[in-house]
Amino acid sequence: MRTLIVLLLSSLVSTLALAGVKIEHWTAPSGAKVYFVETRVLPILDVQIDFAAGAAFVPAGKSGLAGLTHSLLETGAAGLDEEHIAGRLVDIAAHLGGGVDSDRASISLRTLSAQPQRDAALDLMRTILSAPTFPQAALERERGRSIASIREAETRPDAIAGKRFAAAIYPGHPYGVSPTAESVATITREDLVTFHRQHYGAAGAIVSIIGDVSRTAAEAIAQRLTEALPAGGGDLVPPAVTKPLRTTIKIAHPAAQSHVHIGLPAISRSDPDYFPLLVGNYTLGGGGFVSRLMKEVREKRGYAYSVYSYFAPRKLEGPFEIGLQTKREQVGDALKVVDEVLTGYIAKGPGRKELAAAKKNMIDGLALRMDSNAKLLGYLSAIGFYGLPLTYLDEFPAKVQAVTAEQVKAAFARHVKAENLVTVVVAAD
Repeated sequence: MRTLIVLLLSSLVSTLALAGVKIEHWTAPSGAKVYFVETRVLPILDVQIDFAAGAAFVPAGKSGLAGLTHSLLETGAAGLDEEHIAGRLVDIAAHLGGGVDSDRASISLRTLSAQPQRDAALDLMRTILSAPTFPQAALERERGRSIASIREAETRPDAIAGKRFAAAIYPGHPYGVSPTAESVATITREDLVTFHRQHYGAAGAIVSIIGDVSRTAAEAIAQRLTEALPAGGGDLVPPAVTKPLRTTIKIAHPAAQSHVHIGLPAISRSDPDYFPLLVGNYTLGGGGFVSRLMKEVREKRGYAYSVYSYFAPRKLEGPFEIGLQTKREQVGDALKVVDEVLTGYIAKGPGRKELAAAKKNMIDGLALRMDSNAKLLGYLSAIGFYGLPLTYLDEFPAKVQAVTAEQVKAAFARHVKAENLVTVVVAAD
């Protein structure tokens, strides 16, 4: 019976996803922007609040501050220590989550929608966001863990390649800066307090709400969560991105496999070429075994177990990247094949069958990418944070279907220019 109920609920959620999503939007009295989807399928409420508090906004020399600030929110707030906070979450069957990337910091809450549990969970979330104490003991513990993790990562070829690649494609830009043991060691409690005050403000808060509550209740929830936040925030944007010049960086390492990253800064999330590049990349390297890179590099020549490409749009130009691992003695041959595939794709674009298959997969897979409140919350928060149209999800199939081979070809030519491509190889001979 339990299995049957789960299957029925999953089917109903998928049906709702296919039927379209009604997104409501308003600005709370606090100044926070709110995005809301009402769904009565499950007695659950999901809330996420996003701030322009990502790694790109930390002061020079304090790399790692954004992550530490976020991770220490739950270690103490308004007289509660981390044990009390964890205990309250268990008592009310609620869960706090979130994360930090280059642009934003997010904190999310999942709770039962019944009012007693809901009110208790929301009060706790409000307290953690508006009155964190950043205990010194917790800072020292987490700072030590972070430094140990950084030092361990500095021995791994994959981590070395990722850091060097980011630094190389974003020279002198915050997107290219990674935390170091030295930068994390300088972070003080006052740094955390100041960063929270400046970046976790109501004016810049994006509140996403989905679940078993009414519009009236959602309005009260958004105001309740944001009215006590600091006055800082606002529409913050990282500094402008400068494209790198074409270069190849080889880094010595004893690993048997070479780790390869090829790419450049490509598009922002609001770029009009988003859909042509999204669809085109499926054919190039984002579609797994049906992609050109996988066929040419793995299936025909056996140079790599996996090879991929992707675009990761951000507030500003996020990276386009091709990645693979290969035996160090054949890395030159693998790079030559990758270059031939990419050059040919930019010159000619996708074939008719390739393009049709990419569109079908992306459109047919949309329902599965929206078949839970948690997945839909991710889309809702992205729509809010990046200022996408409220009709984004409804229009997605039509936007994908409308992409032409010529649009893909033109978009790649505009954004993936050979003179800006950076290649990083770790474990190179």
